[in-house]
Amino acid sequence: MVWRWRYCYKDVLPFSAMVTMECINVGLNTLFKAATLMGMSYHVFVIYAYAIAALVLLPAPFFSYRSRVLPPLTFPILCKIGLLGLIGSSSQIMGYTGINYSSPTLASAISNLTPAFTFILAIIFRMEKLAWKRTSSQAKVIGTIISITGAFVVTLYKGPAIVIASTPSSSLQQHLNPSNRLFVGRNSSNTNWVIGGIFLTAEYILVPLWYIVQV
Repeated sequence: MVWRWRYCYKDVLPFSAMVTMECINVGLNTLFKAATLMGMSYHVFVIYAYAIAALVLLPAPFFSYRSRVLPPLTFPILCKIGLLGLIGSSSQIMGYTGINYSSPTLASAISNLTPAFTFILAIIFRMEKLAWKRTSSQAKVIGTIISITGAFVVTLYKGPAIVIASTPSSSLQQHLNPSNRLFVGRNSSNTNWVIGGIFLTAEYILVPLWYIVQV
């Protein structure tokens, strides 16, 4: 009975928490896209998100099992807090800007770059050692290359639309000059898709950096 509890606490609970976090992240991205389509600015959405998060996390220290004795608030700690806030808010703005240009689906696809960028930044900051003869290091390098390649494919290639919604005015314009309208529409859509992918890639470079600064 005890080993089952330990297994659930050490393995099942963290896995469930990560899956829940990913589901919440996807839901938040979808909610943001719906809000911006209704006219909300992504800066306002970021402020609302941080305000709600602050209210939710405010009682957390009272339920924590760790020591409630706070460390001295020194200048390096203040600088680190400010840097974390700057990186975190910048990543949020980059991500929501990318979703505004593209879609939550692209954001979910490019979010898989987080482990790859974390591995690269960990090597740069000498937190991870790369041993070419080890199977684990080779697997990490191959996984990083595959992740980045897949993100480039998803960003630079957008397939044809399955369902095309049209209004009477757009249908009339396409009827008058269909080839020109179709070319302009596809060109603009593909450009926005690539711009969104660039912003989302920048977000998922900042997110691993945000993780590393906390260490």
